[in-house]
Amino acid sequence: MASKVKVYGKAQNRTALGIAHAYVVMYPHATLEDLRKAFPNSVCPDKGVAENFLPLEKALEFNTKMSLYFAKEDEVINLADGSKVALAQVWSKPSFERMVEQGKLYDIEVAEFEKTVGKEKGGYRLEYLNGYVPPVPEVKKSGGPWIWIILALVAVALIAWLCMPKGEKVVEVEKIVEKEVIVRDTVYVQQIEEIERNFNSAQFEQGKSELNDDAKLALHDLAKVLRQNPALRLRIEGHTSSEGDADTNLRLSEARAQAAVDFLVEKESIEPSRLEAIGKGSSEPIDPSNHESNRRTEFEVIE
Repeated sequence: MASKVKVYGKAQNRTALGIAHAYVVMYPHATLEDLRKAFPNSVCPDKGVAENFLPLEKALEFNTKMSLYFAKEDEVINLADGSKVALAQVWSKPSFERMVEQGKLYDIEVAEFEKTVGKEKGGYRLEYLNGYVPPVPEVKKSGGPWIWIILALVAVALIAWLCMPKGEKVVEVEKIVEKEVIVRDTVYVQQIEEIERNFNSAQFEQGKSELNDDAKLALHDLAKVLRQNPALRLRIEGHTSSEGDADTNLRLSEARAQAAVDFLVEKESIEPSRLEAIGKGSSEPIDPSNHESNRRTEFEVIE
């Protein structure tokens, strides 16, 4: 069967997000369960995530420990029932290839994704093929109490206007809306999250705190981000699983975090005052049933 939608993506995980969005465009009444059936957990069995798709509220709660879900406003999947769904954002090459193959089952074609360059943000776009026009979701007709409430408000406003003394000027009070500025929501946050994932992929040897070559490469990239953002300060947190002695785990997590800080200071010439090393041991697991996901290092921006 000919493809109906083609996904063009920049970055592997953003292309996977584009595939999920394409499915919802083609099936506008899809539910969370439909998404999970279309793209089951076996597609992306990567460590650290509980489900490929989570309700946004649960994904945000999950992200407080480690950012593993697409949960920003322009990333979430909006369903017809009004719910919002977040897709896992950690995609290995094999998992991405399975996602592409799964998309083909629904006539979704994927162009070879482009890699992002420098500070460029990843994204995707959809193209409709072979004359395909996506369905328009039916809007349910509704009367109910809301119409009467709106009519009542209009009537009250009209009566108030008729009763208003003539000649008086209505002074419109300017509304001042305070906009919260989120310092973390910048390009470097995405860069740091990606580097964090690369650093965690370069696992420490069991019971040791020495950095391997892949970990050093990730820290070299982190140093570039720090040099590009002179005001940026980082807290590097080491975490372990609950296996073994708690005191030993605490010391090991501290040593691993400090090893990362020492490399940035001694090899990359980053000012020590911009870095902080903390070991949490096994005190803050993100998944008590998954020891592997609990062994991690987190890079936190110090506000």
